[in-house]
Amino acid sequence: MSDSSASEPVNRRAVLLGGAAALGATAVGAPALADNLGRRGAGTGRLADPFTLGVASGDPLPSGVVLWTRLAPEPTAEDGRGGMPDKAIPVHWEVAEDENFKEVVQRGKTEAVPELGHSVHVEVEGLRPGAEYFYRFRTRGEVSPAGRTRTAPAPGTLGELTMCFASCSHYGAGYFTAYRRMAEEEPGLILHLGDYQYEYPASEDDVRTVLGPETRTLANYRQRHAQYKTDQDLQLAHSIAPWLVIWDDHEAENNWADEVPEQPDPNFLERRAAAFQAYYENMPLRSTSKPRGIDMQLYRRIQWGGLANFHMLDTRQYRDDQACGDGYNVECPERFDPKRSITGDKQERWIIDGFHNTSARWDVLGQQVFFSQLDLTPGSEEGYNMDAWDGYVANRDRIAHAMGNSKVRNGVVLTGDVHRHWAAEIKDSHDHPDSKPAGTEFVTTSITSFGDGSDDTNQGVLDDNPHVKFYKDRRGYVRTKFTGSRLRTDYRVLPYVTRKGAQVETAASFVVEDGDPTLHRA
Repeated sequence: MSDSSASEPVNRRAVLLGGAAALGATAVGAPALADNLGRRGAGTGRLADPFTLGVASGDPLPSGVVLWTRLAPEPTAEDGRGGMPDKAIPVHWEVAEDENFKEVVQRGKTEAVPELGHSVHVEVEGLRPGAEYFYRFRTRGEVSPAGRTRTAPAPGTLGELTMCFASCSHYGAGYFTAYRRMAEEEPGLILHLGDYQYEYPASEDDVRTVLGPETRTLANYRQRHAQYKTDQDLQLAHSIAPWLVIWDDHEAENNWADEVPEQPDPNFLERRAAAFQAYYENMPLRSTSKPRGIDMQLYRRIQWGGLANFHMLDTRQYRDDQACGDGYNVECPERFDPKRSITGDKQERWIIDGFHNTSARWDVLGQQVFFSQLDLTPGSEEGYNMDAWDGYVANRDRIAHAMGNSKVRNGVVLTGDVHRHWAAEIKDSHDHPDSKPAGTEFVTTSITSFGDGSDDTNQGVLDDNPHVKFYKDRRGYVRTKFTGSRLRTDYRVLPYVTRKGAQVETAASFVVEDGDPTLHRA
């Protein structure tokens, strides 16, 4: 393996500790941020630190971005209240052009209310397009860590973008070192494609102790999100760049499908509503995504100048129940039913309308489960994952056909879920292997889920799927670089996550040239 970062050096820009900055301290580098989080306010006689969960930003527009924090001096309290009183707390925020906050361009005040878990979602407007900013919060004599964010470029702007994407971070399965390594890449944008947290209770096989029971109530989900957010490596990744987030199943329950739980549960809709509420409270989302009972508008489109459209999909909330009892099936005629949908009709129309009205150089679907056809049974027999798009073949083929027969210039699908790195070429119709390619798919492995992984090459599956070009069973993330002429994708891997401190390497790199939807090894 070779580390491609040698040819693309990291510009380790400073990220501040807000409390230290307020006292006139100098800036510290990104790797030092998390190491010092626990020391803010020590010995000052102030109230307990309310910023134990860090800060984040997300959903960038050319004129603004969402700034997030959540007050929780006792973050993992079992009642889910984070040690906060049952009343609104005023919170001040400020945005600056420099890390020392000498050039503050906006400041304001909002309230953290108990109805939203004392979370704060500030939708800042009036910023310059394509610009870098720093932000922080203050309340009751305490100052948050500082975060770095950026606005999207002005419409029509090409330029370039380094973006990382990740998925599947089980707290008990290992350490979040991959988040730290991703932060050290200093990307301009981070996508999280689901399974940000897991609902399971502690297991005897866990590397780290998971707090609380299996998450079912709002208090359970708030506590679980808070435990994840106390991780310093995750806090660092949130503080370094704006995020675009989308859920998969474990944010609520394994393999749920619309109103159908994995196992019979008369209280599932209440559980779903609680999971949605906690997800909104703990993510840098706009008010348009604020849940209304069991419904939450999460699919959305973010334009990055003229370079890329990010179509963020929701493949859980509107899907039909998995075919043939879920699992991996050899024979399942139901999966070909043209009425079956993983997106729902409304979201499918939204996706295809976006394809027909795009002017971007790259159109990117940020979504959860394997999109390309994938026969997972080596040899003459066939087996497909009913939880993935293979369980909804007609829905998938309609979108793939639209990708290849619309204004989409370069179609790209980004995927999580499967805890392995994969790369594939998307066919207009997988029933006709010689059909023209419609786009490319890049699948990220997990941050921790499934532990350290192995060196199994999975060659039998690769042989049966000639459109699939790469597989790797290690933990990590994917780093991409978009330009007007090409997309480069680096599969970043860690040798272990069951211990701290692993370094990151590049297992493979691919290049997609503008106008050529095929994968080329870099």
